[in-house]
Amino acid sequence: MQIPKLAAWVMAGVICLAGAPGIWEGQANAAEGANGKGAEPAAEKPGNEICLGCHGNEGFSVPAADGKTRSLYVMADKFGKSVHGKRFCVECHKEITEIPHQKIEHLKVSCVQCHQNLWETAQKEDKTREFAKLGVVVKQIDRYMKSIHARPNIEDQSNTNATCYNCHDAHYVYPTGSAIRAEWRLSIPNVCGKCHAKERDAYKTSVHGDEVMFKGNPKAAICSDCHTTHDIEDPAMDSTRLVITKNCGNCHQENLKSYMGTYHGQVNTLGYAYTAKCFDCHGNHTIQRVTDPQSSVHPDNRLKTCQKCHTNATSGFVSFKPHGNTHNFDRYPYLWIASKFMIALLFGVFAFFWLHSALWFHREHKDRQECRNTMHVVTDGSPQGQGKHFQRFRPLWRIAHLVFAISVMTLVLTGTAVLFADTAWAKSIMYVFGSPKVTAIVHRTSAMIMLGIFFAQLVYFSIRIGRNWKMFNWFGPTSLVPRMQDLTDMIAMFKWFFGQGPRPVFDRWTYWEKFDYWAVFWGMAIIGGSGFMLWFPNVTAYILPGWAFNVATLIHGEEAILAAVFLFTVHFFNNHFRPDKYPPPDIVMFTGAVPLEEFKREHTLEYARLVKSGELEKHMVSAPSRPMTLGSRILGITLIICGLTLLVLVLIGFVGSMGGG
Repeated sequence: MQIPKLAAWVMAGVICLAGAPGIWEGQANAAEGANGKGAEPAAEKPGNEICLGCHGNEGFSVPAADGKTRSLYVMADKFGKSVHGKRFCVECHKEITEIPHQKIEHLKVSCVQCHQNLWETAQKEDKTREFAKLGVVVKQIDRYMKSIHARPNIEDQSNTNATCYNCHDAHYVYPTGSAIRAEWRLSIPNVCGKCHAKERDAYKTSVHGDEVMFKGNPKAAICSDCHTTHDIEDPAMDSTRLVITKNCGNCHQENLKSYMGTYHGQVNTLGYAYTAKCFDCHGNHTIQRVTDPQSSVHPDNRLKTCQKCHTNATSGFVSFKPHGNTHNFDRYPYLWIASKFMIALLFGVFAFFWLHSALWFHREHKDRQECRNTMHVVTDGSPQGQGKHFQRFRPLWRIAHLVFAISVMTLVLTGTAVLFADTAWAKSIMYVFGSPKVTAIVHRTSAMIMLGIFFAQLVYFSIRIGRNWKMFNWFGPTSLVPRMQDLTDMIAMFKWFFGQGPRPVFDRWTYWEKFDYWAVFWGMAIIGGSGFMLWFPNVTAYILPGWAFNVATLIHGEEAILAAVFLFTVHFFNNHFRPDKYPPPDIVMFTGAVPLEEFKREHTLEYARLVKSGELEKHMVSAPSRPMTLGSRILGITLIICGLTLLVLVLIGFVGSMGGG
């Protein structure tokens, strides 16, 4: 029912004559503390009862410019439950100073100015809970001012895209957690739909829209759950895509966690938006359950969805598990098995070799304290090392070792920066390289260099052995092929560790050197093989099912951790950090030569054999020059520092991932 202006004036006058001025004046005085100002004359501060005398009548409305009617009805009970319920109407509608008031053509309410004024007053006078609430609102205003809604409308530059009261009905803003707020929450899609009708209509067809708009489920996702509230931005922006993906995880925590474990999610975590996000696969406003034939990730539609990014994707992509995990055997048996195997492998390798290193360090340190060892051989070019040296490695092998070492360290850096994408250091590495795309190029280039050196060495040995294959002693003292003597030597070494026997003597290659050598074959097969599978997904999916990507991703990362930690702990200890190698580094791989006394001590059996055959002199060279020695030491120390730094980064990432898991 529409009430004429004259009737409204009469009604207001009746209320005033009935004694409302006393209430009006009392409320005005009560507002003094809230506003931080002195009381104004009663006639200038109409109370809410006066306003509701007209606006509290259902059907109260006025003609609008477009010929329709504009409702001015305010439900008194619901307004009283709102966050504004204890404030005067005229605190917002400042242009109204008397009753009856003039016709208001345009709203002049400034939510921003009002809240900022209250905040300034509260900072001076109020340190209570209300103060904290006002602080939250001001922060929300700051976020809004930076949003796309606060920017001028393209068609009408004098207006913003949306202001506070376009989204909020100021009379019905309810406290978080209140029962009535849940009812208000269900209205948000229609509120947004006033401007975004097309999106609202699409949302109604989705599983989210069905729950909210037809089933009244206040826990189902609404617009602001995905797009945020006050800092809404253009969905095409990278930053917005990242935020929306994160917001999906507010409801779908397990799925977000498993997604973040994929390459798609790792790039997302690093802050780059070019890989597939939740909505790229599941859709946005029309999301359906996976079992729904209309869903873009339904098995019948999944390949087409993958082909939006992977143009040449084959049917193998369909069985990829984007939310696979390692703790659900029933759903992901291959991932579960691969995970348990890698855990056992890591535990077994490190349990043995870390124990081996600890016992070795203790024994060598104890023997040196008791002066049981022969005089320590210094390898830094000091007078004790100025005699003849034994040439152990020729220039080609030393160069290959150096390039191999640098390529491996680069692989560790670029690979673990993606693997541990949630660490601060990973994001810094990406910033230095420019993006994950650039990092991937560096990673793959380093991989090709490493594999090139590996295969070149295999070709060399194949040719060399092939020429004399009938005469070659596969299990001889100069062969790198493991033999029973290596097991005997290892047992003797442990006896020495525990003081149950003498320190064993070794031939050209020790058992730990052979392990280092053959471990590379395992690494090339596992890390290299899985890396190529991930590098060429279309070929992989043409041959193997999609879950092979999940397994390849898992073992590629886990094996990389094993290799990195082994190199920078066990390998470094064996060659640089043993007491008998002090001071580090051992520079034989840079100079190629080792002092004869050290060679005699470390490879006693080979030394004796060469002396007996008279071939020792053929391997003798002069001591490396002082510049060569100094340069080798600097290079060695630099590589060790780089390796230990990488070790720390990997351990930080590994421990963090365990904590997050």
